[in-house]
Amino acid sequence: MAETGAPPLPQTPPARSPLFRAEHFVWLTARVLEQRRFAYHFLNGGADPVETALEAYRNEDGGYGHALEPDLRGPVSQPLHVGHALRVLDAIRRCGGQRVERVCRYLTSVSTADGALPAIHPSQRGYPAAPFVPIVDDPPSELLSTGPVVGLLHRNEVWHAWLFRATDFCWQAVDSLEKSHPYEVEAAVAFLDSVPDRSRAEAAADRLGRLVREHRLVALDPERLDASPVAPGYAPGEHHFPYDYARTPGSLARAWFTDEEMARSLDFLASEQREDGGWPIRWRAWAPGTALEARPMVTIEALRTLKAYGRPVG
Repeated sequence: MAETGAPPLPQTPPARSPLFRAEHFVWLTARVLEQRRFAYHFLNGGADPVETALEAYRNEDGGYGHALEPDLRGPVSQPLHVGHALRVLDAIRRCGGQRVERVCRYLTSVSTADGALPAIHPSQRGYPAAPFVPIVDDPPSELLSTGPVVGLLHRNEVWHAWLFRATDFCWQAVDSLEKSHPYEVEAAVAFLDSVPDRSRAEAAADRLGRLVREHRLVALDPERLDASPVAPGYAPGEHHFPYDYARTPGSLARAWFTDEEMARSLDFLASEQREDGGWPIRWRAWAPGTALEARPMVTIEALRTLKAYGRPVG
């Protein structure tokens, strides 16, 4: 523990706090990367150990692999792994410099004809992958993989030739959304929250929020989940809540929900902490190892969301 620069939480009644229980869960189950991330966000740990842990997943082509995103196994770089790596770097304020230049070169190399990213590059074939991420020879561009990456690069004021066409693709994809599913909408929000054209982003987010409510892509009453449909192809119980779209109060998606709706969803999020201290995953667990690796990630994000909204965790 001393190596993180953070002393253990005190063994007193506050030790039963959500944060203490989550800390125990992370040390018990998490990969080194999530241990370092937890220490950074909640135990005054440094950014350097997070970077060092993340480096183990980086490949020579500038991308990331090695099951950084647990649902894609094997060593090869994939756009979804890169999106995950950029979220980690953004959270520790290290999303820039030569590292990101290498990432952009990788993104350029795997882009589709319209300059955007596929969800899964065919190089994944031959390695285990979740059954809900099909591998095809000529994959299409996907907002799901492109939106978060473009948003994070804009958020960190990264300028690279790859961004121009990818940004145009995201605008076209967001503007043409008529039917969607929760993960695609979340990817759109990640793009809209950081793209430079703020007035256009606000208008697009307003339209997207109406779509989410009209198509019932959000569970607004956690006590009546049976009345909320789950998107086709999703696992039973794979509901999405207001906090999934608006991870922070500053997100454009926050305006989609009333204060009461957001409060109910945050109450529900806080109540979802399990006896072992971790939060559950809601998507389909297709292999034991993937669920084990994903739960610490979900736990860190749950605590970060609650903290962003001023909810007590410690």
